[in-house]
Amino acid sequence: MISTVEAPSGSHGGSGSPLLSIEGVTVQYPSKGWRKPAFTALKGISLDIQPGETMGLVGESGSGKTTLGRAVLGLAPVTAGAIRYDGKVISSMNRKERRSLSDEIQVVFQDPYTSLNPALTVLDILAEPLMTAGTGRAAAEQRVTDLLEQVHLPKDAATRLPREFSGGQRQRIAIARALCRDPRLIVCDEPVSALDLSNQSRVLDLFIEIQERTGVSYLFVTHDLSVVRYISHRVAVMYKGEIVESGTADKITSNPDASYTQRLLLAAPVPDPERQAVRRATRQQFNAQLRMAEATGQAN
Repeated sequence: MISTVEAPSGSHGGSGSPLLSIEGVTVQYPSKGWRKPAFTALKGISLDIQPGETMGLVGESGSGKTTLGRAVLGLAPVTAGAIRYDGKVISSMNRKERRSLSDEIQVVFQDPYTSLNPALTVLDILAEPLMTAGTGRAAAEQRVTDLLEQVHLPKDAATRLPREFSGGQRQRIAIARALCRDPRLIVCDEPVSALDLSNQSRVLDLFIEIQERTGVSYLFVTHDLSVVRYISHRVAVMYKGEIVESGTADKITSNPDASYTQRLLLAAPVPDPERQAVRRATRQQFNAQLRMAEATGQAN
């Protein structure tokens, strides 16, 4: 995966208003134990996503990237700052008010199997949110047929159970469910990390195809720089609850400025033993230089 997607019209730097704006968001969780300070998962995070744009959010485990996605979905408490969707503050909404946004903001989770009810057929899984919103059964079934075609699954998939599909196919079902009500923003939480490389490529291509057709925006959470380079227009790199670097996907994944991003890039494997050996040696040398810089207080 070496190519990058082209920036959409109205992307960052244009005159259009952002679809999603995250403004100085801090998320804290109370710590267990007497008088222990609260744990700060996010520290003053700010970024925006334009209509039709993919913002890649990358970092190692514990960096806070999933917490930020959960905050956008209303599943993590925003202690300070604000999250605006289409100009409206949504970070202070209650559960009933958040439910009214379900048509416009959806999510695709990491594990496509545990996010699908194993006792329901694909038809029932995809029709349920439509019928809950008031769509009649016949219209819902027709919509499911259309959705399965959009994600390139056969028509008979509607009558089968999730366990009858491969991991890549199950993720396509999860994507179809997210598309049921024509959202404008989808939070993608590590949606390809559980898939093998061939299925990763197919699912990423599907995300891009859907975006080109519908204009949906993505907040794409992942730990893999090659994935964000492939699918993102812009990238924000997170470390210990803060954004250490942001910019175009090409810049961040080719010539990053922050030492943490450089370490991430060097840690990514390459499918060539000789190149991988060179990268390993370069990483070891870089880490040694970084430790020396940290010891003298010169690291960035």
